[in-house]
Amino acid sequence: MRISEAVEVYTRHLVDVRRLSQATVRAYRSDLADMTASVGDLPLTEVDLEALREWLWAATRRGDARATLARRTAAARGLFGWAVEYGHLPTDPSLRLVAPKRGRTLPRVAAADGLADVLDGVHARAAAGDPRDLRDAAVLELLYGAGLRVSELCGIDVGDLDRSAATVRVLGKGSKERVVPYGAPAARALDAYLVRGRPALAARGESPPPAVFLGLRGARIGPRAVYDVVAREIAPLVGAETVGPHALRHSAATHLLDGGADLRAVQEMLGHASLGTTQIYTHVSSERLTAAYRLAHPRA
Repeated sequence: MRISEAVEVYTRHLVDVRRLSQATVRAYRSDLADMTASVGDLPLTEVDLEALREWLWAATRRGDARATLARRTAAARGLFGWAVEYGHLPTDPSLRLVAPKRGRTLPRVAAADGLADVLDGVHARAAAGDPRDLRDAAVLELLYGAGLRVSELCGIDVGDLDRSAATVRVLGKGSKERVVPYGAPAARALDAYLVRGRPALAARGESPPPAVFLGLRGARIGPRAVYDVVAREIAPLVGAETVGPHALRHSAATHLLDGGADLRAVQEMLGHASLGTTQIYTHVSSERLTAAYRLAHPRA
């Protein structure tokens, strides 16, 4: 079996058996295509450790980020580990392939007061009744109020909302379902959008979908449109040229911990499989506390 054939079978395995997200599978497929271009479309049995190391070294010289190199290492090890497990290869040449250590990068977080001012401004515009403004206000409030991923927000159907309990059912990574609460501001924004904004957007499409959030042509909103909303409203607040919806998820988690929320409760709300993933937000909170101490304490 040649590498290209193995990659096709392996990526189908990732979708059908391991139930990985489409985005993760696309990233792995891209990484393995890069590997194939580097070492050649050889039979699996002819790939050795030195060829894999040369591939990663070429990526390092090219300037690929550490996170990219780590993911590519994981993709290669996953492919060859699968090949051994399913009898396509007698030994695994990637066992001694070592990924570079990732540098810890803390997520950008919006200040709670500044974020409140931005959201108040969005609500003020939405009060005029424009369907797009009503939708954008609800999008921002739900991303922040429930700490959702952009894919989760785009996938919400009307039936997933429990407006009486102020909760939403979402499908997270690995097709794991969870129910997440959202606050009163998000509830008000959703109510206004569902009553006054969504019907107007739905009328623009031929057969409106069951999605809560619709694009300007009446179809289910896509991640790109959500990115544009967040970038337009939030980027100036966090001091970055490009900011995506994850900035609101980071902010929600950090503000919850700043307010005394239990770490495991935040983990459950965000849908993290590992508590270690959630713990990065404790570092963010700690750094904010340290900065405040240095600015204000006479003995700092």
